[in-house]
Amino acid sequence: MRRYEPGNQGPAGGLPDRKSDEQVNRRLIRPNLSEIKDRLGPRVPRKKQVPPAETNAEAFYYLKQMNSRTPMVVILKDGEELRGVIEWYDRACIKVNRVGAPNLMVMKDCIKYMYKAEEADGRPASQDGI
Repeated sequence: MRRYEPGNQGPAGGLPDRKSDEQVNRRLIRPNLSEIKDRLGPRVPRKKQVPPAETNAEAFYYLKQMNSRTPMVVILKDGEELRGVIEWYDRACIKVNRVGAPNLMVMKDCIKYMYKAEEADGRPASQDGI
């Protein structure tokens, strides 16, 4: 006699064998991916977001220097150097107040770069780090 024929003792010592009519072939049911895609509709790919045109860093810098009345050095594109305090600014220009000289309104297009006057004098920079 074979070990697992009906009527013999099963592997658990007397329990009926499960390969009889009770057990049915089971198969794993997997969804059809194309059907799921059809249900969800067409997928629109995400576009990368464009970074903002303005970060407001320039405005923050100008406001900080204006409020603390920091002496600044402005170097123009033609090499001329202006020393003074920034009184106000807008989109196109800044107003530089100078001691012993006329105040100037300077177009931003003419500015090559600017820095704090204390950095040029060799004095330690302020504690802000800017």
